[in-house]
Amino acid sequence: MKCLTTLAAIVLLSGCATLSQLSVYTVSNSEIERVLDNQLSNLQEKASIAGIPLFLEVDDIGVSIGPDGKDVVRLSTDATASIKAFGFSYPAKVRLSLEGTPYYDSEEKAIFVRSLALLDSTIDAGGYKGNLAPLSGEVMQLLNGYLASNPVYRLDTTNKTVNLLSTIPIELTVEKGQLALRPKR
Repeated sequence: MKCLTTLAAIVLLSGCATLSQLSVYTVSNSEIERVLDNQLSNLQEKASIAGIPLFLEVDDIGVSIGPDGKDVVRLSTDATASIKAFGFSYPAKVRLSLEGTPYYDSEEKAIFVRSLALLDSTIDAGGYKGNLAPLSGEVMQLLNGYLASNPVYRLDTTNKTVNLLSTIPIELTVEKGQLALRPKR
């Protein structure tokens, strides 16, 4: 009986230790940026503006979670848009600043960024520097489509603690520099 009581106490204490580790799981700016950097080669698409073929490729992406106290993820991108016309290719550098809402999908066990909004855009093409709305719209459409189906972070369910966390209802909160996943109360 004494052995059974001791065993029950050990199980209870180890359960409490696991639950305290589950109190919060965070994902930082750099972790999301690393995932997106690894996925950049997939983020290419052929499009067209006024019937002119255009090839978009995202070269670099920066991430800022919870800027200015907002519950958003801000993305800054550097992309190259190559317009092909009359047998020539004209490259243009496109810089965008976007904001989107982070969302945790419990079935996918992943975090997505949705509902992107354009904050700022600049185009640098052959001596022209400024805002070119149609090209910015194409890059926005590319990023929105990509992020709607590709998570910015996927939980590592091979980790026992993370796997346990992913089996219970979770709420996602935005904090300065990180996303926090907590058990729902």
